[in-house]
Amino acid sequence: MSFAPFDWIDDEARRRAAAGLVRTLRPRPAESELLDLASNDYLGLARQPEVTSAAAEASRRWGAGATGSRLVTGSTELHAELERELADFCGFEAALVLSSGYAANLAVLTALTGPGSLIVSDAGNHASIVDGCRLSRAATAVVPHADPAAVRKELRTHGGRALAVTDSVFSVDGDAAPLTALAEACRDGGAALLVDDAHGLGVLGEGGRGALAATGLAGGEGIVATLTLSKSLGSQGGAVLGPARVVDHLVNTARTFIFDTGLAPAAAGAALGGLRLLRREPERAGRARAVATELYDRLTAAGLTAVRPDAAVVSVRAPSAEAAVRWAADCRSAGLAVGCFRPPSVPDGISRLRLTARADLTREEIAAAVATIVTWAPDPAC
Repeated sequence: MSFAPFDWIDDEARRRAAAGLVRTLRPRPAESELLDLASNDYLGLARQPEVTSAAAEASRRWGAGATGSRLVTGSTELHAELERELADFCGFEAALVLSSGYAANLAVLTALTGPGSLIVSDAGNHASIVDGCRLSRAATAVVPHADPAAVRKELRTHGGRALAVTDSVFSVDGDAAPLTALAEACRDGGAALLVDDAHGLGVLGEGGRGALAATGLAGGEGIVATLTLSKSLGSQGGAVLGPARVVDHLVNTARTFIFDTGLAPAAAGAALGGLRLLRREPERAGRARAVATELYDRLTAAGLTAVRPDAAVVSVRAPSAEAAVRWAADCRSAGLAVGCFRPPSVPDGISRLRLTARADLTREEIAAAVATIVTWAPDPAC
C-alpha cells in the first residue's frame, strides 16, 4: 500500500476549484502601471519619500532586524518613541507595538480573558478577532452585526470577567460600529470594550486620530484599542493602546508579544515617519473620506449596488463569487486593481469588490476607476 498522507489536499483543491474559490499569489513589480484601489494605503504614505526615508534611516541606525523578542533585544529606543507618540496621538495612556495587527488582537484577547470569562464578539469581526476568541479559552458569544442591545443582553447573563470586541470600521463593507452605544452597554455590564481601529486610524476623528477619538471614548478606563501600522501609516506592524496597567499586563502575559521577534526597526521608523507626517497634514484624513463618498456616489448613480462608506472602504456587491472574480480580473486587465472579497472571507456569503479610497487619488483617477468598474460590471443575473 502506498503512503500518501496528503492526498486529501488534492480533494480539497478540487472542491475549491469547483466552487470558484481558488486563491493565488500574484507578486507585484516594484513599479506598476495599475491604478491601485486594492491596497490599504489609505493616505498614500507607503511610497511617500519622507516615510521611506525614515525606514531606510532606521535600518541604517538600528539594523535590518530587531534581533530578538521585545523582552530580550528586540526593543529599541525607536520602538519606545513610536509607542509614546502613538498613545499621545490617539489619546491613550500607553501603547505597545507588536509585529502585526493580527498579533495585537491575539495578545489582548488571550491576555485579558481566559477560562471562566466571557467574550461578546460582533458577527462581522475580522478573522484575527475570531482566532483570538478561539485561543482565549473564554466562553464566546457571537452577536448579530452592530447590535448593542444584543451585547447588553449577553453581558447580563454573565457575572464574571467580560469583554466585548468589535471592529471600529468593518473591513468588508466599510460600515462603522456603534461605539458609543457599545461602550454604554459595557459600562452597564461591568465589561471592558476592545475596539480594533485598523480601518479608523488615519481616516476618522480629528486629523485621523481614529474612531475612538472621534466618539470621545479614547483613553477611557474600560477601553482598549488595537490598530495596524500597515494601512494609513504606510508601514507594517500592530499596536495595542489603553491604560498603562493593561499594557504592563500584556508585556508580562501576552504570548504573541513575549515569544515573537520584535517589529523590524525599518517598519517602526516608517510608522513613526507616517505618524509625524499625518500630524503635519491632518487634511489627508478628510480627503480619504471625501474620495470614498465620491466613489460611492458615482457608482450608485451608474446603477451599481454599493454600501455607503463610513470611512475609506467602498464595497460594491457582485451577483456571485464567480462573477466577482471575473469582474476583478477584467478590471485588472483594463489597468485597475481592486479587491475581491468572497466566501469564506465574507461572513454574510455575499461576494463584492472592495475599493480603497486613497487620499492621494485625483479626480481624473476617480473618474477613470469608476468608468472601468461600470464598464466591466457583470449582469446581475450571473
